[in-house]
Amino acid sequence: MLSASMLRWTLTLAILAGVAWLVDYNALLSRLNDLSPGWLILALAISVPQIMLSAWRWRLTARHMDMSLPLPVAIREYYLSTFLNQMLPGGVTGDLGRAWRHGTRNASHGAALRAVIIERASGQAALLLVALATLLVFTPLRHGLIEQLSRLNLMLHDRTDIPYALVYMALTMMGLAGLWIHQHPPQWLSALRRDLRRGLWNRRLWLRQLASSLAIVASYMLVFVCCARALGEPLSTATLLALTPPVLMAMAIPVSVAGWGVRESAAALIWMLAGLSAQQGVAISVTYGAVILLSSLPGAVVLLMGRHATPRQVP
Repeated sequence: MLSASMLRWTLTLAILAGVAWLVDYNALLSRLNDLSPGWLILALAISVPQIMLSAWRWRLTARHMDMSLPLPVAIREYYLSTFLNQMLPGGVTGDLGRAWRHGTRNASHGAALRAVIIERASGQAALLLVALATLLVFTPLRHGLIEQLSRLNLMLHDRTDIPYALVYMALTMMGLAGLWIHQHPPQWLSALRRDLRRGLWNRRLWLRQLASSLAIVASYMLVFVCCARALGEPLSTATLLALTPPVLMAMAIPVSVAGWGVRESAAALIWMLAGLSAQQGVAISVTYGAVILLSSLPGAVVLLMGRHATPRQVP
Protein backbone atom coordinates (compact mmCIF):
# COMPACT_ATOMS: atom_id res chain seq x y z
CA MET A 1 0.00 0.00 0.00
CA LEU A 2 1.07 3.56 -0.68
CA SER A 3 1.88 5.67 2.35
CA ALA A 4 -0.03 8.91 2.89
CA SER A 5 3.04 10.86 1.81
CA MET A 6 3.48 8.89 -1.42
CA LEU A 7 -0.23 9.13 -2.11
CA ARG A 8 -0.13 12.93 -1.89
CA TRP A 9 2.95 13.12 -4.14
CA THR A 10 1.21 10.87 -6.65
CA LEU A 11 -1.97 12.93 -6.48
CA THR A 12 0.00 16.16 -6.90
CA LEU A 13 1.74 14.87 -10.03
CA ALA A 14 -1.54 13.52 -11.40
CA ILE A 15 -3.32 16.85 -10.93
CA LEU A 16 -0.42 18.75 -12.49
CA ALA A 17 -0.46 16.35 -15.44
CA GLY A 18 -4.18 17.01 -15.86
CA VAL A 19 -3.60 20.78 -15.81
CA ALA A 20 -0.78 20.41 -18.36
CA TRP A 21 -3.17 18.46 -20.59
CA LEU A 22 -5.81 21.19 -20.25
CA VAL A 23 -3.53 24.04 -21.35
CA ASP A 24 -0.95 24.48 -24.09
CA TYR A 25 2.11 23.07 -22.31
CA ASN A 26 4.70 24.50 -24.74
CA ALA A 27 3.13 27.95 -24.70
CA LEU A 28 3.06 27.84 -20.90
CA LEU A 29 6.80 27.05 -20.73
CA SER A 30 7.50 29.83 -23.20
CA ARG A 31 5.65 32.31 -21.00
CA LEU A 32 7.53 31.18 -17.91
CA ASN A 33 10.88 31.67 -19.66
CA ASP A 34 10.17 35.40 -20.16
CA LEU A 35 9.65 36.40 -16.53
CA SER A 36 10.58 39.94 -15.49
CA PRO A 37 13.21 39.79 -12.69
CA GLY A 38 12.16 43.14 -11.21
CA TRP A 39 8.63 42.03 -10.44
CA LEU A 40 9.89 38.74 -9.00
CA ILE A 41 12.26 40.60 -6.68
CA LEU A 42 9.37 42.81 -5.54
CA ALA A 43 7.26 39.71 -4.87
CA LEU A 44 10.04 38.19 -2.76
CA ALA A 45 10.48 41.48 -0.89
CA ILE A 46 6.76 41.53 0.01
CA SER A 47 7.12 38.05 1.52
CA VAL A 48 9.49 39.33 4.24
CA PRO A 49 7.01 41.56 6.14
CA GLN A 50 4.41 38.90 5.39
CA ILE A 51 6.30 36.30 7.43
CA MET A 52 7.12 38.79 10.18
CA LEU A 53 3.48 39.84 10.51
CA SER A 54 2.39 36.20 10.57
CA ALA A 55 4.90 35.47 13.33
CA TRP A 56 3.64 38.52 15.26
CA ARG A 57 0.06 37.25 14.97
CA TRP A 58 1.13 33.86 16.31
CA ARG A 59 2.97 35.51 19.21
CA LEU A 60 -0.08 37.68 19.93
CA THR A 61 -2.32 34.60 20.09
CA ALA A 62 0.09 32.66 22.31
CA ARG A 63 0.60 35.59 24.68
CA HIS A 64 -3.14 35.88 25.32
CA MET A 65 -3.15 32.16 26.07
CA ASP A 66 -0.49 32.76 28.77
CA MET A 67 2.41 31.31 26.78
CA SER A 68 5.72 33.05 26.20
CA LEU A 69 6.97 33.32 22.62
CA PRO A 70 9.75 35.84 21.86
CA LEU A 71 9.30 37.52 18.47
CA PRO A 72 12.73 36.44 17.08
CA VAL A 73 11.90 32.83 17.95
CA ALA A 74 8.46 33.18 16.35
CA ILE A 75 10.00 34.55 13.13
CA ARG A 76 12.56 31.75 12.91
CA GLU A 77 9.92 29.12 13.61
CA TYR A 78 7.53 30.60 11.06
CA TYR A 79 10.17 30.56 8.35
CA LEU A 80 11.00 26.95 9.19
CA SER A 81 7.30 26.05 9.24
CA THR A 82 6.74 27.67 5.84
CA PHE A 83 9.73 25.85 4.34
CA LEU A 84 8.62 22.45 5.66
CA ASN A 85 5.07 23.07 4.41
CA GLN A 86 6.57 23.62 0.96
CA MET A 87 8.67 20.46 1.10
CA LEU A 88 6.37 17.96 2.81
CA PRO A 89 2.92 16.68 1.76
CA GLY A 90 -0.23 18.01 3.36
CA GLY A 91 0.72 21.66 3.85
CA VAL A 92 0.43 21.52 7.66
CA THR A 93 3.47 19.47 8.71
CA GLY A 94 5.52 22.58 9.37
CA ASP A 95 2.76 24.06 11.52
CA LEU A 96 2.53 20.88 13.58
CA GLY A 97 6.29 21.02 14.04
CA ARG A 98 6.34 24.58 15.35
CA ALA A 99 3.44 23.80 17.65
CA TRP A 100 5.32 20.80 19.06
CA ARG A 101 8.54 22.77 19.62
CA HIS A 102 6.62 25.66 21.19
CA GLY A 103 4.91 23.19 23.50
CA THR A 104 8.29 21.72 24.42
CA ARG A 105 9.54 25.14 25.42
CA ASN A 106 6.38 25.97 27.38
CA ALA A 107 5.66 22.48 28.76
CA SER A 108 2.18 22.46 27.20
CA HIS A 109 1.89 20.77 23.81
CA GLY A 110 -1.91 20.91 23.77
CA ALA A 111 -2.05 24.66 24.36
CA ALA A 112 0.71 25.27 21.80
CA LEU A 113 -1.17 23.26 19.18
CA ARG A 114 -4.37 25.18 19.88
CA ALA A 115 -2.48 28.48 19.51
CA VAL A 116 -1.31 27.45 16.04
CA ILE A 117 -4.81 26.26 15.08
CA ILE A 118 -6.32 29.57 16.21
CA GLU A 119 -3.63 31.60 14.45
CA ARG A 120 -4.13 29.72 11.17
CA ALA A 121 -7.93 29.86 11.52
CA SER A 122 -7.73 33.62 11.90
CA GLY A 123 -5.95 33.84 8.55
CA GLN A 124 -8.37 31.50 6.79
CA ALA A 125 -11.38 33.43 8.14
CA ALA A 126 -9.93 36.69 6.81
CA LEU A 127 -9.25 35.06 3.43
CA LEU A 128 -12.85 33.80 3.29
CA LEU A 129 -14.18 37.28 4.04
CA VAL A 130 -12.04 38.79 1.28
CA ALA A 131 -13.06 36.04 -1.17
CA LEU A 132 -16.77 36.63 -0.50
CA ALA A 133 -16.33 40.40 -0.82
CA THR A 134 -14.52 40.12 -4.15
CA LEU A 135 -17.11 37.64 -5.42
CA LEU A 136 -19.84 40.17 -4.69
CA VAL A 137 -17.92 43.02 -6.31
CA PHE A 138 -16.42 41.30 -9.37
CA THR A 139 -19.36 40.74 -11.72
CA PRO A 140 -17.80 38.43 -14.37
CA LEU A 141 -16.75 35.81 -11.83
CA ARG A 142 -20.08 36.00 -9.98
CA HIS A 143 -22.09 35.59 -13.19
CA GLY A 144 -19.87 32.72 -14.36
CA LEU A 145 -20.30 30.92 -11.05
CA ILE A 146 -24.07 31.40 -11.03
CA GLU A 147 -24.30 30.13 -14.62
CA GLN A 148 -22.34 26.96 -13.84
CA LEU A 149 -24.35 26.29 -10.68
CA SER A 150 -27.57 26.70 -12.68
CA ARG A 151 -26.35 24.17 -15.25
CA LEU A 152 -25.43 21.72 -12.51
CA ASN A 153 -28.83 22.17 -10.89
CA LEU A 154 -30.63 21.49 -14.18
CA MET A 155 -28.48 18.43 -14.83
CA LEU A 156 -29.27 16.94 -11.43
CA HIS A 157 -32.95 17.83 -11.69
CA ASP A 158 -33.30 16.22 -15.11
CA ARG A 159 -31.79 12.95 -13.90
CA THR A 160 -33.28 12.20 -10.50
CA ASP A 161 -34.17 13.62 -7.11
CA ILE A 162 -31.91 11.14 -5.34
CA PRO A 163 -28.91 13.55 -5.11
CA TYR A 164 -31.09 16.09 -3.32
CA ALA A 165 -32.28 13.43 -0.89
CA LEU A 166 -28.71 12.36 -0.21
CA VAL A 167 -27.64 15.95 0.41
CA TYR A 168 -30.59 16.47 2.75
CA MET A 169 -29.76 13.28 4.68
CA ALA A 170 -26.07 14.25 4.92
CA LEU A 171 -26.91 17.73 6.22
CA THR A 172 -29.36 16.28 8.73
CA MET A 173 -26.78 13.83 10.05
CA MET A 174 -24.17 16.57 10.28
CA GLY A 175 -26.61 18.73 12.20
CA LEU A 176 -27.43 15.94 14.64
CA ALA A 177 -23.73 15.19 15.13
CA GLY A 178 -23.01 18.85 15.73
CA LEU A 179 -25.83 19.06 18.27
CA TRP A 180 -24.54 15.98 20.13
CA ILE A 181 -20.99 17.36 20.24
CA HIS A 182 -22.32 20.69 21.49
CA GLN A 183 -24.19 18.95 24.31
CA HIS A 184 -21.36 16.50 25.11
CA PRO A 185 -18.16 18.35 24.19
CA PRO A 186 -14.95 16.31 24.51
CA GLN A 187 -12.21 17.70 26.70
CA TRP A 188 -10.08 18.92 23.80
CA LEU A 189 -13.03 20.80 22.30
CA SER A 190 -13.78 22.51 25.61
CA ALA A 191 -10.13 23.56 25.85
CA LEU A 192 -10.21 24.87 22.26
CA ARG A 193 -13.38 26.84 22.94
CA ARG A 194 -11.80 28.36 26.05
CA ASP A 195 -8.64 29.32 24.17
CA LEU A 196 -10.65 30.75 21.29
CA ARG A 197 -12.24 33.16 23.74
CA ARG A 198 -8.81 34.12 25.07
CA GLY A 199 -6.81 34.15 21.84
CA LEU A 200 -9.28 35.24 19.15
CA TRP A 201 -12.70 36.35 20.34
CA ASN A 202 -11.38 38.52 23.14
CA ARG A 203 -12.95 41.97 22.71
CA ARG A 204 -9.53 43.56 23.22
CA LEU A 205 -7.93 41.24 20.69
CA TRP A 206 -10.23 40.43 17.79
CA LEU A 207 -9.65 43.73 15.98
CA ARG A 208 -5.87 43.23 16.01
CA GLN A 209 -6.31 39.64 14.87
CA LEU A 210 -8.58 40.73 12.02
CA ALA A 211 -6.35 43.65 10.98
CA SER A 212 -3.19 41.54 10.93
CA SER A 213 -4.89 38.69 9.08
CA LEU A 214 -6.34 41.05 6.46
CA ALA A 215 -2.90 42.62 6.00
CA ILE A 216 -1.36 39.17 5.49
CA VAL A 217 -4.06 38.24 2.96
CA ALA A 218 -3.41 41.53 1.15
CA SER A 219 0.29 40.67 0.95
CA TYR A 220 -0.52 37.29 -0.62
CA MET A 221 -2.71 39.01 -3.17
CA LEU A 222 0.00 41.57 -3.97
CA VAL A 223 2.51 38.76 -4.53
CA PHE A 224 0.03 37.19 -6.97
CA VAL A 225 -0.29 40.52 -8.80
CA CYS A 226 3.51 40.81 -8.97
CA CYS A 227 3.67 37.34 -10.51
CA ALA A 228 1.14 38.37 -13.15
CA ARG A 229 3.14 41.50 -13.93
CA ALA A 230 6.33 39.42 -14.14
CA LEU A 231 4.62 37.43 -16.90
CA GLY A 232 3.56 40.64 -18.63
CA GLU A 233 -0.15 39.94 -18.15
CA PRO A 234 -2.31 42.91 -19.24
CA LEU A 235 -5.15 42.26 -16.78
CA SER A 236 -5.99 45.20 -14.53
CA THR A 237 -4.84 45.13 -10.92
CA ALA A 238 -8.47 45.22 -9.74
CA THR A 239 -9.28 42.11 -11.82
CA LEU A 240 -6.24 40.23 -10.51
CA LEU A 241 -7.07 41.13 -6.91
CA ALA A 242 -10.63 39.85 -7.41
CA LEU A 243 -9.53 36.53 -8.92
CA THR A 244 -6.78 35.75 -6.42
CA PRO A 245 -8.66 34.91 -3.13
CA PRO A 246 -10.51 31.82 -4.45
CA VAL A 247 -7.22 30.46 -5.82
CA LEU A 248 -5.53 31.00 -2.46
CA MET A 249 -8.39 29.26 -0.65
CA ALA A 250 -7.89 26.16 -2.78
CA MET A 251 -4.34 25.86 -1.42
CA ALA A 252 -5.78 25.10 2.02
CA ILE A 253 -7.08 21.73 0.78
CA PRO A 254 -4.47 19.32 2.23
CA VAL A 255 -4.37 16.78 -0.60
CA SER A 256 -1.17 17.76 -2.40
CA VAL A 257 2.34 19.04 -1.79
CA ALA A 258 2.42 22.80 -1.03
CA GLY A 259 -0.84 23.26 -2.93
CA TRP A 260 0.73 22.31 -6.27
CA GLY A 261 -1.84 21.05 -8.71
CA VAL A 262 -4.81 22.09 -6.60
CA ARG A 263 -3.82 25.76 -6.90
CA GLU A 264 -3.27 25.49 -10.67
CA SER A 265 -6.56 23.64 -11.17
CA ALA A 266 -8.38 26.30 -9.17
CA ALA A 267 -6.69 29.06 -11.17
CA ALA A 268 -7.73 27.44 -14.45
CA LEU A 269 -11.32 27.08 -13.23
CA ILE A 270 -11.57 30.59 -11.78
CA TRP A 271 -10.13 32.16 -14.93
CA MET A 272 -12.56 30.23 -17.14
CA LEU A 273 -15.53 31.19 -14.94
CA ALA A 274 -14.51 34.83 -15.38
CA GLY A 275 -14.41 34.38 -19.16
CA LEU A 276 -10.60 34.46 -19.34
CA SER A 277 -7.93 32.07 -20.58
CA ALA A 278 -7.25 29.09 -18.31
CA GLN A 279 -3.63 29.08 -19.47
CA GLN A 280 -3.21 32.63 -18.20
CA GLY A 281 -4.40 31.67 -14.72
CA VAL A 282 -2.20 28.55 -14.63
CA ALA A 283 0.90 30.52 -15.67
CA ILE A 284 0.39 33.04 -12.88
CA SER A 285 -0.31 30.26 -10.38
CA VAL A 286 2.87 28.35 -11.29
CA THR A 287 4.92 31.55 -10.95
CA TYR A 288 3.27 32.23 -7.60
CA GLY A 289 4.13 28.74 -6.37
CA ALA A 290 7.77 29.21 -7.36
CA VAL A 291 7.96 32.57 -5.59
CA ILE A 292 6.45 31.13 -2.39
CA LEU A 293 8.99 28.31 -2.51
CA LEU A 294 11.89 30.75 -2.91
CA SER A 295 10.57 33.00 -0.14
CA SER A 296 10.57 30.04 2.27
CA LEU A 297 14.29 29.25 1.80
CA PRO A 298 15.39 31.16 4.95
CA GLY A 299 13.59 28.34 6.74
CA ALA A 300 16.13 25.92 5.26
CA VAL A 301 18.88 28.02 6.86
CA VAL A 302 17.10 27.79 10.22
CA LEU A 303 16.85 24.02 9.78
CA LEU A 304 20.53 23.63 8.90
CA MET A 305 21.64 25.84 11.78
CA GLY A 306 19.51 23.87 14.24
CA ARG A 307 18.19 27.08 15.82
CA HIS A 308 14.75 25.49 16.16
CA ALA A 309 16.01 22.72 18.45
CA THR A 310 15.33 24.25 21.85
CA PRO A 311 15.17 21.93 24.88
CA ARG A 312 12.26 21.87 27.29
CA GLN A 313 12.53 24.47 30.01
CA VAL A 314 12.66 22.82 33.42
CA PRO A 315 10.87 24.82 36.15
